[in-house]
Amino acid sequence: MVTVTPITIENHQFIATEVILPKTHLIAIHCNSGYIMCGALDVHLLNTRLKDRHIIAARAVGVKSVKELLEAPLESVTDEAISIGVTTGMKGSDALLLMAAYCEQQAADKK
Repeated sequence: MVTVTPITIENHQFIATEVILPKTHLIAIHCNSGYIMCGALDVHLLNTRLKDRHIIAARAVGVKSVKELLEAPLESVTDEAISIGVTTGMKGSDALLLMAAYCEQQAADKK
C-alpha cells in the first residue's frame, strides 16, 4: 500500500509518502529541493556515485511513522544537505524547514 499525504510545517508545504512492503515500511517527506527518509536511504551512495546530482537528503533510522520521522534526530546527511545547514542530530522537521528556505532562496535568486 502507498499513502501520499500533504503536510504543513510552519506554513511550508511538504509531501509525506509511505510505502508498506512485506516486512518493510518506507517513509519519506519531501519538498522541491530535498527530502528526509527512513533508514533505507543510502546517503553514502548519494555522496559518492550520485554526487554529480547534488541531492539534498537526510536519513533517520528506526522510524515507523511520518510523525517519528519529523521528530527523529538525523543519523546521516548528504554533502549537499550540509551545504545548506542540515546537520546530523538535527530533527527531521528542522531539516525540512532549511530545505524549504533554500528552495525559496533559489526562486528569489532567479528573479
